[in-house]
Amino acid sequence: MNLLVTGSRGQLGSELRMLHEMQDKPGAHTWFFSDLPELDITDAGQVEAFCRDRRIDAIVNCAAWTAVDRAESEPEAAFRVNRDGAAALAAAAKATGGLLAHVSTDYVFDGSSSRPYREDDPVAPCGVYGQSKWEGEEAIRASGCSHLIIRTAWLYSAHGQNFVKTMLRLGRERESLGVVFDQVGTPTWAADLAGAIVSILDRIDPARRYAETFHYSNEGVCSWYDFAKAIMDAERLRCMVSPIETSDYPTPAARPPYSVLNKRKIREAWSLEIPHWHDSLLRMLEELRESGGSSQ
Repeated sequence: MNLLVTGSRGQLGSELRMLHEMQDKPGAHTWFFSDLPELDITDAGQVEAFCRDRRIDAIVNCAAWTAVDRAESEPEAAFRVNRDGAAALAAAAKATGGLLAHVSTDYVFDGSSSRPYREDDPVAPCGVYGQSKWEGEEAIRASGCSHLIIRTAWLYSAHGQNFVKTMLRLGRERESLGVVFDQVGTPTWAADLAGAIVSILDRIDPARRYAETFHYSNEGVCSWYDFAKAIMDAERLRCMVSPIETSDYPTPAARPPYSVLNKRKIREAWSLEIPHWHDSLLRMLEELRESGGSSQ
């Protein structure tokens, strides 16, 4: 297939590019990686022309407005990317007969559950960001295009800015740090999610129409405090991490207090082996050390 990856300079897009460069073989898929300014996903005409010119069979949408707090003060920008951009990609997939694999978020839930969220659980979007991502999902479904929506949570990688890299920086700058312990979820290494997406694409039947929603994160459960402690311990940083409550660290946007996703559906549908979050964290930190990034 001819595959288009949007948002290719972000965390997940970068991991997909690396995976492609490492595993590319003669006769395998042909990949096109795009980001601003070469492709604006909110320009429906540009997106459809891009897909037609390159005969795109599947789009992997990694492009998103992910500035959760800024979304509260800039809702138009968040909706333009997360809703309107998703709609434009869906329209292009529908017009060309292609598949859209779209990455969504745990923020479509408000975090009030006491068990891992299933794909068919009622949504209650958390903040502007969550609402914009949910409306993007709904735009895709309404388009009638063949699609796979994959919700994920707590994404991090060796690329860009994320919680792990922030903790590494603060762990070297400070003697102590407070991190919330009453928000629970599962960290997701973007490299693992990228691998799952490629595994799924390798088994897609181009003649079949898909209309499915899946959940993917790493296995296991922890709080942000637990996650921070694991980072400090793995890197042997002396920064003392203390547990604090969400109310001690107010932010413009509310966070779901419980973001654990049930992965049974995607694991069984595509025969995926999903690593535990702590194992993946150690692998990511090793990768960062080998690249020299851990000292930055």
